[in-house]
Amino acid sequence: MNKTYCPSLTEYKRRVSRVVNIGGLPMGGDYPIRVQSMTTVDTMDTLGSVEQTLRMVEAGCEYVRITAPSMKEAQNLLEIKKELRKRGCNVPLIADIHFTPNAAELAARIVEKVRVNPGNYADKKKFEEIEYTDATYAAEVERIRERFRPLVQICKQHGTAMRIGTNHGSLSDRILSRYGDTPLGMVESALEFLRLCEEENYYDVVLSMKASNTQVMVQAYRLLVQKLDEEGLQPYPLHLGVTEAGEAEDGRIKSAVGIGTLLEDGLGDTVRVSLTEAPEAEAPVARMLIDRYTGRTATARPIKPLVGEEPINPFQYFRRHTHEVANFGGQNVPRVVADLSRLPRLEYGDLRAAGHLYSPFLDKFQMGDLGADYIYTGERPVPYMLPNGLREIVTFTAWRDAGRRPEHYPLMTPDAYLATTPAQRHPQINFLLADLDALTSELLQHLRVDQTVVLTLETTNTHAMPELRRAFFELINAGVTCPVVVRRCYTVENPAQTQLDAATDVGGLLIDGLGDGISLCTDALPMQEQEDWLRDIDVLNQLAFGILQAARTRMSKTEYISCPSCGRTLFDLQETTAMIRKRTDHLKGIKIGIMGCIVNGPGEMADADYGYVGVGKGKISLYRGQEVIKKSVPEEAAVDELIELMREDGRWIEKEVLGEPVGA
Repeated sequence: MNKTYCPSLTEYKRRVSRVVNIGGLPMGGDYPIRVQSMTTVDTMDTLGSVEQTLRMVEAGCEYVRITAPSMKEAQNLLEIKKELRKRGCNVPLIADIHFTPNAAELAARIVEKVRVNPGNYADKKKFEEIEYTDATYAAEVERIRERFRPLVQICKQHGTAMRIGTNHGSLSDRILSRYGDTPLGMVESALEFLRLCEEENYYDVVLSMKASNTQVMVQAYRLLVQKLDEEGLQPYPLHLGVTEAGEAEDGRIKSAVGIGTLLEDGLGDTVRVSLTEAPEAEAPVARMLIDRYTGRTATARPIKPLVGEEPINPFQYFRRHTHEVANFGGQNVPRVVADLSRLPRLEYGDLRAAGHLYSPFLDKFQMGDLGADYIYTGERPVPYMLPNGLREIVTFTAWRDAGRRPEHYPLMTPDAYLATTPAQRHPQINFLLADLDALTSELLQHLRVDQTVVLTLETTNTHAMPELRRAFFELINAGVTCPVVVRRCYTVENPAQTQLDAATDVGGLLIDGLGDGISLCTDALPMQEQEDWLRDIDVLNQLAFGILQAARTRMSKTEYISCPSCGRTLFDLQETTAMIRKRTDHLKGIKIGIMGCIVNGPGEMADADYGYVGVGKGKISLYRGQEVIKKSVPEEAAVDELIELMREDGRWIEKEVLGEPVGA
């Protein structure tokens, strides 16, 4: 199997793609990775669209996408463009098209680029199971090609670029019938359109493979690159994005897990971070993701090349096989280790930073959904009894000097580990802190037979994720099956940047099924006060759980698959998302899709448990999975009806207040 999808697994090399000129601002090749976003104002509101575009450009947006769901909106793009140029703004405009080929053909004569979704453009999406013979399948493909050909010719004539953008949730019934709801189906959906472009000698094409599920999104992009190479097609530039990422911290973490993973491998020529927020909030996040790779080649340490074939399948998720050590590895969810070792002191209530809340009123601890499984206290073990369910890791010397207490687990260096015998170690769990260089043949031989080790992998390399991945490959090739905790340290001076960096470094590994735990530690600034340390630890602990959730490896809270809004949206997405979150954020592990219109409806929230979709002014349809259950519910009653639907399914629980009783 050909697993090649990026220039290098161990060295930062950006994929060299074809250059596509978009309104005088080229992308691809050696040009910088570009930032884009999408307006949320009604396209018929010319001045509103112009003002919002200007704010987006001011925030760092280099391309601006505007929805054109019908002919009237497509025509009004001309008025928006005229007003922008009149104000001295030459930002390239992109028309977003879904169901209306006529609108795309008109827009292609006006703007610098059109985006079409193969699943919606002249194809059928009725959520029907249809059996296609080879002949009927081919006939349907030919029908679509004939409908698509005029757009290609218009784009070629007018020098208009095109993005063929596949969305995981809007694959056509025809594609689903043959390929299923898979990354391969997403890729093939785009390639059908791309092959026609090449037949017409039209090459100003950008490709995207968007999904809300980060695993699917990453696999689809990788498979797309592999298929382009395999078929001898042009190396078209890639637009990266996690669709319907959501809002606030969760949306940023989820975007970084998907987009950052691909950027680490040198893939991507333009980025859009889809947040359920004002569009001008998206560009700075995209820029932070991109800027991390400026000068990466010069600052990264060389990583020893991989010998032989990559030992995992980059196009399909399989969790690395491990044996179970206590509650690590095997079928256990990845564990979270909170690092408290640098606290100036550790008082009784300070465990709140690790998600364990002490109530003086009840005189007991209560663990929330984001309570760490382990804490690392270094040389100073906790001097009091820990709450049930929480375990403690200390240094090997602290464990040994304290009389090898069974409730403490030692963290050892490779030298200390190799210098001891099994009788001198903990009988159940021994944590071993190592990096890639420490994985010598002698150490690997011990790890193959020792059933008590949980390896803690770390790196100080700027090119962190690939070095850690290379260490995992070393373990797999050596037949080592011990569980592995991924450890990364950050200076939490800029929490927003730390979110993105950690989500990329650790999330990229989890996407590939690598990692049985996560430990984020803080390299704090000098002279921090106790409360500052606790704040940083709390931030990192919540971030660890957020990364696990975004990578779909441990669901510890409600997930909201919410679109970023656009001119098609039929209600205030930010306000509605906040309202639904307020009522439902205690429903651990449930996924709720919140979509502003039917275009971003049942398909785009493909793996949501429940859906809230705008179908008209003041009207909402409620979904269970992809099946509509209640149609045209008045907006003011829709959240109550959504909760009632969960109640009928036995999935609704009442929200409890942690800590002191209400009114105490």
